[in-house]
Amino acid sequence: MSGIREVEISDESIRLGQFLKLAGLAEDGVHARTLIEEGEVTVNGREETRRGKQLAPGDVIAVLGEKARLVSRSA
Repeated sequence: MSGIREVEISDESIRLGQFLKLAGLAEDGVHARTLIEEGEVTVNGREETRRGKQLAPGDVIAVLGEKARLVSRSA
C-alpha cells in the first residue's frame, strides 16, 4: 500500500478536476472527467462524481490506489 502524497496549492480551495491534474492523478481534463464518471475517484473515502466539487485543505483524494492530500500553502 502506498503512502499519501501531499500536494500544495496557493489558494484556499481547488476544484476536483483541477486537483487531479495538478497532483498527477489524471493526465488532462478529459482523463480527469473520465475517472470521475467511471467512479474511480474518492474524496475522504467517499466516491465523488462532481468534477467541480470544491476541495479544502486536509481532503484526501484517491484514484486507482494512489492517494494525495490537499495542503494549502497559505494555511
